[in-house]
Amino acid sequence: MLTIKKTLTATAIVLALAGCSEAPSSNENTASGAAEAANQTVENTLLQPFKGPYGGVPAFEDMQLADLMPAMEAAMAEHLAEIDAIANNSEAPDFANTIVAYEKAGDTIGRVYTYYGIWSSNVSSPEFRELQRELSPKLSAYRSKINQNTKLFERIKAVYESDELKSLTDEEQRITWLIYNSFARNGATLKGEAKARYAEINKELASLHTRFPNNVLADEENYVTYITAEQLDGLPESFVKAAAAAAAERGKEGMYAITNTRSSMDPFLTYSTQRDLREKVWRTYYDRGDNGDEFDNNDIIKQILTLRHERVQLLGYNNYAQWRLEDRMAKNPENAMALMMKVWPAALARVKEEVADMQAIADAEGADIEIKPWDYRFYAEKVRLAKYDLDSNEVKQYLQLDKLREAMFYVAGRLFNFDFKPVPAGTVPVFHPDVKVWEVADKNSGELVGLWYLDPFARQGKRSGAWATTYRRHTTFDGDKNVLSSNNSNFVKGPEGEPTLISWDDAETYFHEFGHALHFLSANVKFPTSHSGVRDYTEFQSQLLERWLTTDEVIDEYLVHYETGEPIPDSLIAKIKKASTFNEGFKTTEYMASAIMDLLYHTTDPANIEPDSFEREQLKALGMPEEIVMRHRTPHFGHVFSGEGYSAGYYGYMWAEVLTADAAEAFEEAPGGFYDEEVSAKLVKYLFSVRNAMDPAEAYRMFRGRDANVEALMRDRGFPVTSEQDK
Repeated sequence: MLTIKKTLTATAIVLALAGCSEAPSSNENTASGAAEAANQTVENTLLQPFKGPYGGVPAFEDMQLADLMPAMEAAMAEHLAEIDAIANNSEAPDFANTIVAYEKAGDTIGRVYTYYGIWSSNVSSPEFRELQRELSPKLSAYRSKINQNTKLFERIKAVYESDELKSLTDEEQRITWLIYNSFARNGATLKGEAKARYAEINKELASLHTRFPNNVLADEENYVTYITAEQLDGLPESFVKAAAAAAAERGKEGMYAITNTRSSMDPFLTYSTQRDLREKVWRTYYDRGDNGDEFDNNDIIKQILTLRHERVQLLGYNNYAQWRLEDRMAKNPENAMALMMKVWPAALARVKEEVADMQAIADAEGADIEIKPWDYRFYAEKVRLAKYDLDSNEVKQYLQLDKLREAMFYVAGRLFNFDFKPVPAGTVPVFHPDVKVWEVADKNSGELVGLWYLDPFARQGKRSGAWATTYRRHTTFDGDKNVLSSNNSNFVKGPEGEPTLISWDDAETYFHEFGHALHFLSANVKFPTSHSGVRDYTEFQSQLLERWLTTDEVIDEYLVHYETGEPIPDSLIAKIKKASTFNEGFKTTEYMASAIMDLLYHTTDPANIEPDSFEREQLKALGMPEEIVMRHRTPHFGHVFSGEGYSAGYYGYMWAEVLTADAAEAFEEAPGGFYDEEVSAKLVKYLFSVRNAMDPAEAYRMFRGRDANVEALMRDRGFPVTSEQDK
């Protein structure tokens, strides 16, 4: 996908618009049209350079949906004009006039995309979704015009094959290769009908990728389970209060809302004693996009797979996964699947043990049931209590969202030398009252690194899950740019005046996403393209940061009871650590089922795939336990079907987990443990600050002194280790 970067001034927008509009009949009309475009540009907030403190910040308080379409059209026109100027340069192509010029182009559309992303992910509405559907094919056509610009590609290719390349810095050589490779793999080498068809496929896919998540969001908004006070048995007080607040927000005062999100579904299935309600909430959540109505995604999945397959065949690949993984660490789908199959049997064996433990408790209680998927969390919690005397709800009393944020700041200070200071409300514009902002500075010099935005709570119009993003990334090639980073979650907000309490899994996710933010904030690269990710590597850094949640320093200082302020007891921590691999069969299997299915969908001829039956048949062939379902069932698998960032790449979390487990052992073996200064310095230098300016495999070897091995992962999950797994 095209990387959006820097661009020119408002004058260039006027020229670009004039060049793309219908030809005027006179010079007077030309001047009039240019003046009108100039006025539009001045008045349209979305087109303006970021203004105000901190090197400029997005004007979120002034964003108007009516400005989006004209802003996006103007920004696309401007960027295409910049690209044409590079492509038609009469001078011989070199790094400065081709690669650097390409990196500078696209600043305006990058800013517009910032606002577009907020509407899409954080504050969506039916009006925006209609605009999104209209914009989607236009954006695809615009990207195709760049990717298929023959003159531009020839210039990029000339630089890539030139003698000059050898004289460039390592980062300059790498971004030249990255840009060349991106064009070559995205249709630049095609000609004639194949080239036209490639662009048409991209346009069709763009519309489908937009419809898919909007259908899921519609099911999340439309399917809310309301229960009464008589149906609250087993639910923790903190959850009950949050459910009451969620119902009140939806006009159901006196009832309790179980929203159709993981952060609401998961605790309900864990604690509710009402088995029929557990089944209803489970089905509502896992049937998103699969209800046979206007928001059903099965036909869209079939279309997406068919078009992806046709497109890569135009490029000469056998299947989509082969194309997608060529420039990843795995290199091909066979290597990715081989890793999955090394772990899968151990995960299934552990699930069998877990289900036996649950069934024994259910039988002892006289429940007269067989464990079903909606029972798994409920009885797993009973097993946890029986085996480890560990009550998840008791742990939750020590997991306050605000205190965990302070813990993350502490870790960032120790490892990255960052200092976080809250920005007074009103100083920096935000798009919702829930959003808070912090300054990030170097602890020693006080030099500003950037800003960190936090949007933590679930609400209507916000997509589910947790994610990190940036509104501006660090570069130095065109002036030193500080970072505007953001973390976004869907925690169920605590009642007014009370802290928000979250589960241990949610706390790990909180640290995980903050790891992405630290990856952005610690970047020390020159060019925008150095921020392009390698999907089976970029999750590694954030997964690694989860490990600091269980360090003594964090436990002793920040895990305190929300009512008494007392630190979490050593005895409870001992139970948590003893149970650290508890339920690992469930967690590994539900994830891996999704990762394996992703690879199967993208290595199988789509003509032989009917999504609903294909999922069932393949999981049965894999020996998928009946008591577990995929973490992301196909009809709502947004990682894979809402775009192409993770498509044929969901395995990357497991690939990154191997690196994570191996890197964690480096800290465990160090004299200073997880805060060892020497290992921390190498962590920042080789694994965080370098981004994609260095080959990931080489960067990891610089950190560890060798490649990672899968044995560390097996040890980490408490699975049996065999010599075969280290090969």
